[in-house]
Amino acid sequence: MTGQTPRTTNIPIDALFLQRWSPRAFDGSKLDDADLYTILEAARWAPSAFNHQPWRFVYAHRGGADWERFVGLLLPFNAMWARHASVLIYILSDTLIQLPRDSSQTVSHSHSFDAGAAWALLALQATRLGLHAHGMSGVDFNRARAELSVPERFRIEAAVAVGRLGDSSKLPPELQAREAPNGRRGLEESVMEGRFVDKES
Repeated sequence: MTGQTPRTTNIPIDALFLQRWSPRAFDGSKLDDADLYTILEAARWAPSAFNHQPWRFVYAHRGGADWERFVGLLLPFNAMWARHASVLIYILSDTLIQLPRDSSQTVSHSHSFDAGAAWALLALQATRLGLHAHGMSGVDFNRARAELSVPERFRIEAAVAVGRLGDSSKLPPELQAREAPNGRRGLEESVMEGRFVDKES
């Protein structure tokens, strides 16, 4: 479990949800396979439509043969800080599904939704281990598809940097100011009973 967080909530929830956040300062330390596979095992137990489990995870360890290639698939802003993480994971989702009693595959409506559930469990398990996971959509997706040999039926959803919290003073000044758990808009702004109401207009 990580330490204290400035986040608060008016409705009681498990502290784990408040302790999870997405830093950019990582210490570059090695992450052993036992911890990596613990967070991936947590992701494996995410719910999915028809138990299709569309998620796939392609990873590289810092210092490993694939590391620089994985970092190079990130857009420069993300590569700048994510190269100090311990592991980079690319999360994919299978866009096709074979429904019960169907003879052929069809496009899955929920593949991204389901992969997002797996990502959430991955991030929470990382927090439970005293680690942090930072998801990113700042990826050169076309290059990533080629470099990672991803078939067309799979969508590359995001990249995730995983590691231990590092010294934020090593980040550029503009990022240092943002290196803290952020808040959320009020629940009343996101929840509606009976019908959708555009509360931002």
